[in-house]
Amino acid sequence: MSQFPVLTYLLLFMAGTAAGSFLNVVVCRYRTGQSIIRPASRCPYCSEKLAPRDLIPLFSIIVLKGRCRFCNKGLPLRYPLFELISAGVFLYCYHFFGLGPLFVRYVVFLSLLLVVSGIDIDNHIIPNRYVAALFLWTLGWYFILLYPPLESALLGLMTGGGLFYVIAVLSKGGIGGGDIKLMAVLGFEAGWPYVLVVFMLAFLLGAAVGVALLVCKKKQRKEPLAFAPFMSVSFFISIFWGMDIWEWYISFLF
Repeated sequence: MSQFPVLTYLLLFMAGTAAGSFLNVVVCRYRTGQSIIRPASRCPYCSEKLAPRDLIPLFSIIVLKGRCRFCNKGLPLRYPLFELISAGVFLYCYHFFGLGPLFVRYVVFLSLLLVVSGIDIDNHIIPNRYVAALFLWTLGWYFILLYPPLESALLGLMTGGGLFYVIAVLSKGGIGGGDIKLMAVLGFEAGWPYVLVVFMLAFLLGAAVGVALLVCKKKQRKEPLAFAPFMSVSFFISIFWGMDIWEWYISFLF
């Protein structure tokens, strides 16, 4: 496939959008408690069963101009967003890692984080089973690649989970248990010192978005803000640019 880079990127883009479409179903059906297999996909407004031609990622939305074929209501923006974000994950991982073990490792991990972020946005909860899946996936790959080193991974786990636990105690519940566990797993995957990059970026992004929402009056001061998306974006950044950010930070301090 390396002899045809354009075709490779196109196929990965298509695979990413298909994966994103499925991940969106997982998020939406967590909220309703439905199986991710049955019933078949339906319009969220008129409940009409969607035909296969209505389920082609991105293409169907473009052809239908973002509206349901039956009731003509505009479909939620999250549908194409999930597909595009997932496609971006596939393409970035391929660009940096090629089609090798690291591609598989991070595509699956980041896809699970996309599900966790979507569920947190919708329900303000981070399910234990998805945090456990992330941890087991990371642990399995540790025994395959022995990366990050065990000492680094354990220090990352304790640092990430420990910092969030301290903040949760000091803020008297401002951070939930799901956030603490997720940050611990991200620390285990990122390792030391890159867990600090994830930690700092997550709070910077969360603070910036939180202030923007308050200024725009989209949220009240005491209204909860889903934090999993900020941790996920920060982890994504740390995978590809964590070393550069850390070296810049150290040079800035000293």
